[in-house]
Amino acid sequence: MSDANAPRRAPPVLDALGKLCSEGKQLADYLWQVPKDEAARERVVAILEQIAAEGTKQGRKEMPRICAELKTAAKASPSPQQVDLLVNGFDRLMHLWQAAKSGLL
Repeated sequence: MSDANAPRRAPPVLDALGKLCSEGKQLADYLWQVPKDEAARERVVAILEQIAAEGTKQGRKEMPRICAELKTAAKASPSPQQVDLLVNGFDRLMHLWQAAKSGLL
């Protein structure tokens, strides 16, 4: 039974950085099904560059570093390990963004 008065944790409203992280995560998930889609890979690299720029603008030191690591992975030859690295990296970026939006960082 749930308490009607219990506080609800709503996800933060997506700003530009949140939208980029979300779009990148969706593309990384898509690469599980189509790992050799070069257009999707190029889009992932472009999104990572935008996330790094936006993160730097907002004073986030860890986001550009993670983006640099993920860009290297995105440019590598397609493999399950490479796609897994991208998915996990975008998960990390989403968690960092959510923590910053909630006031934890």
